[in-house]
Amino acid sequence: MAFPLRRLPALLYLFALISEATADANFTVSKAVYYPNSDTRGTETGACEYGAFGATLNNGDVSASASLYRNGIGCGACYQVRCTNPYYCSPNGVTIVITDSGASDGTDFILSQHAFAGMGQNKDAGATLLNLGYVGIEYRRVPCIHPGKNIIFKITESSHFPYYLEFEIWYQQGNQDIIAVQLCETVNLTCQLLGRTHGAVWAAVSPPSGPLSIRMLFSSGAPHGGDQKWLVPTSTIPQNWTAGATYDSGVQVQLQ
Repeated sequence: MAFPLRRLPALLYLFALISEATADANFTVSKAVYYPNSDTRGTETGACEYGAFGATLNNGDVSASASLYRNGIGCGACYQVRCTNPYYCSPNGVTIVITDSGASDGTDFILSQHAFAGMGQNKDAGATLLNLGYVGIEYRRVPCIHPGKNIIFKITESSHFPYYLEFEIWYQQGNQDIIAVQLCETVNLTCQLLGRTHGAVWAAVSPPSGPLSIRMLFSSGAPHGGDQKWLVPTSTIPQNWTAGATYDSGVQVQLQ
């Protein structure tokens, strides 16, 4: 159906009112914008400190969010985000990964340009959304799915063997948060509880020598802590670990 151009703004406003009134109770209503120069990639400078990995994670469908960043706990979490204008928007929207912290003009999401356009019903609708630049959305947390991937430990370039070990945790599946990490020396079975330094980064000053195991405590995030469970890798980080290297944990969160 074709509408006269002079009627289009009023119609769009009407569509927005209808969509907000019929929003799914499982979703939270909000707004979204996008950041420029991100048509095929996300940002390499996000607060989660993912670097180039964060730019290509989830095929570039990533986002910044001040409210969902949660001092780094929210890094790597997945959300279904769909715009609410039925004239342009797909009912499924896109699944994005949090890689950065940021807010703009009362929004909960600053999406990559690729993800923002992906909310459209088709390529032309996506282009129209990009022209609008600011849209009403609704969102909910969903399990992250990384087919064929185990959890990976990325040793950051800031690490300095053997005095300082800093790492990120990549490819965690599911919809639970990592709320604590233990670094364990596997020969004498001594462990130390680590702190999150910033973003998705964990660190140990004077880490133990020998092969190391990084154990992760997952929480559902429900009131009063929710369900909590330690996940213990089957593979270890070698004694002579290297800054910049990645190590496969040998395990993955099993989806329900």
